[in-house]
Amino acid sequence: MCGIFAAFRQPYVDSFKDKALQYSKRIRHRGPDWTGTAVINNTILCHERLAIVGLDSGAQPIISPDDRYSLAVNGEIYNHIQLRQELSDYKYQSLSDCEPIIPLVEKFGIDAPKHLDGMFAFAMYDKKEDRIIAARDPIGIVTLYMGKSAKNPETRYFASELKCLIDECDEIFAFPPGHVYDSNTDEITRYFTPTWWDGSKIPEKHVDYKEVRETLELAVRKRLMAEVPYGVLLSGGLDSSLIASIAARETERAAAAFSGEGIDANKELSGVDASGSLHTSGFNRLHSFAIGLPGAPDLIAAEKVAHFIGTVHHSHTFTLEEGLDALNDVIWHLETYDVTTIRASTPMYLLSRKIKAQGVKMVLSGEGSDEIFGGYLYFANAPSAAEFHSECVQRVKNLHYADCLRANKSTMAWGLEARVPFLDKQFLEVCMNINPEDKLINQKEGRIEKYILRKAFDTTDDPSAKPYLPDEILWRQKEQFSDGVGYSWIDGLKDAAEAAVSDEELAHPKPEWGTDVPTTKEAYWYRCKFDQMFNGSKAAASTVMRWIPKAEWGCHADPSGRYATTHEHKVDA
Repeated sequence: MCGIFAAFRQPYVDSFKDKALQYSKRIRHRGPDWTGTAVINNTILCHERLAIVGLDSGAQPIISPDDRYSLAVNGEIYNHIQLRQELSDYKYQSLSDCEPIIPLVEKFGIDAPKHLDGMFAFAMYDKKEDRIIAARDPIGIVTLYMGKSAKNPETRYFASELKCLIDECDEIFAFPPGHVYDSNTDEITRYFTPTWWDGSKIPEKHVDYKEVRETLELAVRKRLMAEVPYGVLLSGGLDSSLIASIAARETERAAAAFSGEGIDANKELSGVDASGSLHTSGFNRLHSFAIGLPGAPDLIAAEKVAHFIGTVHHSHTFTLEEGLDALNDVIWHLETYDVTTIRASTPMYLLSRKIKAQGVKMVLSGEGSDEIFGGYLYFANAPSAAEFHSECVQRVKNLHYADCLRANKSTMAWGLEARVPFLDKQFLEVCMNINPEDKLINQKEGRIEKYILRKAFDTTDDPSAKPYLPDEILWRQKEQFSDGVGYSWIDGLKDAAEAAVSDEELAHPKPEWGTDVPTTKEAYWYRCKFDQMFNGSKAAASTVMRWIPKAEWGCHADPSGRYATTHEHKVDA
């Protein structure tokens, strides 16, 4: 993962270069390892690098051998080994997993992203045609923003974070996931068209547990492509625990296959080959990381999981005061005022700093499972299987505003990359096409949230199989991260907001907010902080979408899972 800034058709590009470098510097936290810049015609590409694959030869922007194409990428391409084999006529200059994007665009044009398996945001400039192509991964795991300016109407700006754009652009928007921009037409078009995209079409195929299990295992294996120390975020909940368990198995299996020796990262490609085998340069024991207030439910559960799966576990705590002190930094890095995202991002932000300090540059995380399987407790109120499914589809489509944004920016604030196996394209294709009747929550029948995911990894029917997780974890009730780190965390945020915002202020929202009006003091507090940091920019605010439960299903306005009537520690709503 890295940071990119690009300005296409920028007048007086040479004099603009100093500004561009300063804008790029604002996201150096995303890529502290090196800064690369390329100025071609009236286009400038800046790249802040976090080196994880192709350590010695993956510097960017990547220039094609004929000097025609210049590429800046933020992300990881998991099928780069296969792409290199398919596009073998191109003369590769490095072992970077991102370089195959150049011959891919050369061959397929704006259809190139269809062939990529990974998480990415890129901008590629064609000097011969004075053309730029930009694209974002299918679900929006990697952040990308696009900007325009009335002063320079021909110029198009792209950046990993909107803070790079607010001084130049009067129009900024989150680049839509699964889309590609082509300057030849000045249009953004959808390239990602999976079979499940229309939420009104209800799948009929019933769950195949073996297929669910094996597809997730492959998704994890692909994401262990690395030439640096890596680990897993482990909250002790179902999702992160499953990812950690699979990662521990895959790391052990890869080490055994290579007799305890990794590849030579200077000569060999890291990643999963066509047969599904993992090639990676390091096979140390897997490290896991957890955070919470002292005595938090997540810390206790995470330690049980780590002991069971055999990771080297690091359990970290934070105080309420430390969390409150970090809020301004969190909002600056997240670039949002959404209550749910800020609540959950603060512990993740604090943990990421601890992880980076321990020499780890990449972690696996469990985002996406709740959207795919209807894991939030409010899904128990779904009126029908059809509505359950359509809500899952909509939640997946909006992940780039919430959990993907949180996972990406909370970690990248400290130059730590988070990879999310649940959002693998193949896994989505399998699990979003499962009959929603199989996903429904039915407490009376013992079918708790994400039942089919739990069942797929339940080995009790096979005494010879090695269990993935202890039963008490595999069947642990859903706990939203902002709750699991300690119930007093959210309570403390509400108390602080109560002290910071008066009843009079809440009753009279600022007119420039229009219809996007905070309904609680906590939301009001965050919005004021956001406006202060981004100079009250309407363009910046337009990139934010708030995460709220589905009110039509009788949900409480507060997004905390403890307001669900089925929560074991529910609060009085």
